[in-house]
Amino acid sequence: MFAPIVIIWLVSIFSIGLYNIIFWNPKIVRAISPYYIIKFFRETGKDGWFSLGGILLSVTGTEAMFADLGHFTALSIRLAFAFVVYPCLVVQYMGQAAFLSRNPQKVLNSFYDSIPGPVFWPVFVIATLATIVGSQAIITATFSLIKQCHALGCFPRVKVVHTSKHIRGQIYIPEINWILMILTLAITIGFRSTTLIGNAYGLACITVMFITTFLMALVVTFVWQKSVLLAAMFLVFFWFSEGVYLSSALMKVPQGGWVPLVLSVIFMLVMYIWHYGTRKKYNFDLHNKVSLKWLLGLGPSLGIVRVPGIGLIYSELATGVPSIFSHFVTNLPAFHKVLVFVCVKSVPVPYVSPEERFLIGRVCPRPYRMYRCIVRYGYKDIQRDDGDFEDQLIQSIAEFIQMEAGDAQFCSSESSSYDGRLAVISSRTIQSSSSLIVTEREDCDGIESIQSSKSLMLQSLRSAYPDDENPAVRRRHVRFEVAASPGMDTGVREELMDLIEAKEAGVAYIMGHSYVKARRSSSYLKKLVIDIGYS
Repeated sequence: MFAPIVIIWLVSIFSIGLYNIIFWNPKIVRAISPYYIIKFFRETGKDGWFSLGGILLSVTGTEAMFADLGHFTALSIRLAFAFVVYPCLVVQYMGQAAFLSRNPQKVLNSFYDSIPGPVFWPVFVIATLATIVGSQAIITATFSLIKQCHALGCFPRVKVVHTSKHIRGQIYIPEINWILMILTLAITIGFRSTTLIGNAYGLACITVMFITTFLMALVVTFVWQKSVLLAAMFLVFFWFSEGVYLSSALMKVPQGGWVPLVLSVIFMLVMYIWHYGTRKKYNFDLHNKVSLKWLLGLGPSLGIVRVPGIGLIYSELATGVPSIFSHFVTNLPAFHKVLVFVCVKSVPVPYVSPEERFLIGRVCPRPYRMYRCIVRYGYKDIQRDDGDFEDQLIQSIAEFIQMEAGDAQFCSSESSSYDGRLAVISSRTIQSSSSLIVTEREDCDGIESIQSSKSLMLQSLRSAYPDDENPAVRRRHVRFEVAASPGMDTGVREELMDLIEAKEAGVAYIMGHSYVKARRSSSYLKKLVIDIGYS
């Protein structure tokens, strides 16, 4: 419903503006001439410059259109802005000016007072709906920003709920929703004045524009590979016009403008503390890796019983064995026959194609059945650890085993240099050259599956939360087999058979959780940041 509401709203304000121009003062069209802004500053002086902080509010909000670049093409936004948004706004403001030229006493509520009586209530309803659309746009944009910041390691972990199976990137973050609600109510109740809220809003918008211009100059230089002189000319031209508005808006800091500055400082502190703590934690893990010599000394059994199954051990390390693994080996009586150290990395691009998703390598020599998998996601990708992920991982490892056998460089490597040597396993390569036969079948699990479950708790949960509120759930089962190939190496066949048997036995997700604490000798500030802030 968003698009129809916004279109009706724009048509409404255009029509009202056009009516007011014709009815009250058609000569107002002369205001397009730059002569009048020069005359305005000549007559008002300092007061005219001071009023720019309020004039700024006539354009704030329109720049939000460009936030849609992730969803629409640049051409569609240019067309919408140039032929719909801009004309509607200019005509509406001209209409208000025409109305005020004949009714100067109604300046405090000029928009609603300028609406003709018969259409007042319909326009009021559309204005309210358009406000809801605008607020919803801000909420969903905030969700996307927080998710991307988290993916880039700049924001604490939050619960991200994917609300649609079909629309990519449609998410809901409960904590952020609550924070937005509390802040909105606090500012509204605290200020009780649209003027103070307007001052805060204006300063926030012009500061964002000012910073964006600087970042755009970097894009011109480093991304577009243009000359520094061109970037400097761009920067000076836009910073001059934006600087005039920013200097005026900064005068409103005592009258509400302090709010966005305070919120910015708070969120920057949160982001910095999280980034600092995460980096320190990663460096600790990096310097306390398990020695490969120690692992090789234990032998292929690792000194414990190796039982059928696949253990996916999650770690932030892209090389080496995390220290938590030595804890498992020394404290658990048995471990899985096939071990995969999984490292999920968010890379600073929006999407990673499935062909470049998996990097596969070997941690120890072949008898150990220990592998490494780096899974790469873009900051807009949806991360899923489900059955499909497991099947793709098994196929990728199988392809790596075959590729390694045919690669003399891999085979001739010393055991100590195994770790850190990785290969990109493409899904296209798997489909074309794999010796693994993949068969799929779909089972329709109905009500009977609920009754057959041995656990009463599981029965109650399944009945309370059915998949898509549909008792008949389709489940996809994938079965792997090794193709009959006379030329296949015996060791490769044996390793592939072990991999398939382990998959059939089951996959376990193993997550090590570590705590971060400041040293006793640390400064009070560091203890405050790590022990309270980061924790």
